[in-house]
Amino acid sequence: MIPTLEQAQTILEKYNKENFHLYHAKVISETLRHFAKKIDPEHEEYWAVVGLLHDLDFELFSDEHCIKGMELLQNENVDESVIQAAMSHGWGLTPTPYEPTHRMEKLLFATDELTGLIGAAALMRPSKSVSDMELSSVKKKFKDKKFAAGCNRDVIIKGAEMLGWTLDELINVTLEAMKSF
Repeated sequence: MIPTLEQAQTILEKYNKENFHLYHAKVISETLRHFAKKIDPEHEEYWAVVGLLHDLDFELFSDEHCIKGMELLQNENVDESVIQAAMSHGWGLTPTPYEPTHRMEKLLFATDELTGLIGAAALMRPSKSVSDMELSSVKKKFKDKKFAAGCNRDVIIKGAEMLGWTLDELINVTLEAMKSF
């Protein structure tokens, strides 16, 4: 089954209770939805569902991330295409067998860490928002390895390369996406 957004939300909430994880899932879902509107508008909800479910297992099974996610989604009878797309974001970081090959999978891989860094940077601003954030602000925080130290900058760089973009291009389009919701 390819879940609707409502079904995906129910599945997500079955395994996630912490606000941070629920919020992160929503941010990635809306970010992918934004990209889908421009790249693949006929599959906008599908992209949003993949984003919502990408870290399904992280709260309960962080040591088995992406592997346990495959199992949980299979147990929920979720279609293999959704499982592959959602779990591909762990390529090279977890034992997931799925390499990001589709444009959406590459965007998920590239923006998963970046949205966290941008979100953390937004919290440091007087506005507490991305609405007034610019590329230079994000780049400054990106270069400061102590800031949002848990955000893997190598993954962000690799994601930009997968997409054939510069780091600046990736940051700009991700900022644009995050400003849209």
